[in-house]
Amino acid sequence: MEHFAAHWLSQLGPFGLFALLMLGIFGLPIPDETILVLAGSMIRSGQLQAVPTAVAAMSGAMAGITISFVLGRVGGRALLTRPTFARFIHRSALDRTERWFQRVGKWLLMVGYFVPGVRHVTAIVAGVSGLSPRSFAAFASMGAGLWVSCFLWIGYALAKRWPMLRAALHAGTGIVLVIAVVGVTAYLWWRARKHADR
Repeated sequence: MEHFAAHWLSQLGPFGLFALLMLGIFGLPIPDETILVLAGSMIRSGQLQAVPTAVAAMSGAMAGITISFVLGRVGGRALLTRPTFARFIHRSALDRTERWFQRVGKWLLMVGYFVPGVRHVTAIVAGVSGLSPRSFAAFASMGAGLWVSCFLWIGYALAKRWPMLRAALHAGTGIVLVIAVVGVTAYLWWRARKHADR
């Protein structure tokens, strides 16, 4: 998949990145973080331009998550449990995300990008819950911006260490990085809420 993504990005540039992230965020088995890190390293090497790549990545992430939101808002939970969708959306992931959404609410849209298996259903649950399109757009776009920026920057900063970074992502140690980013995001959110309550 990685070789296909590299070829896709080198041939189609930002358009290829947009398509891959849109499909990946929607739920197809595409290694989104690896693709973003690869795109960041290609920016560093001059194969991709920074601004069009960042815009394409952000747009692709937002397109994918918006499709999921509309699906949840229009079809509801009953549609998602049908066999057609059950192949892509696991019942356990849907149940878990619903529980998290009840506790955290729309903030999960922002943090959910960083949790593989959750980001694919977060927007669906938001749509099922009746979250307004305006709130969805605000929190989903903040999350997309943070997620895209983090992994593009990692790829750009560690471009010369791409083989080691690729091995780490495949070995699962990239999850540690994801947890760290989620932790920092949660802490900043907590500080902002605490300051707002004063």
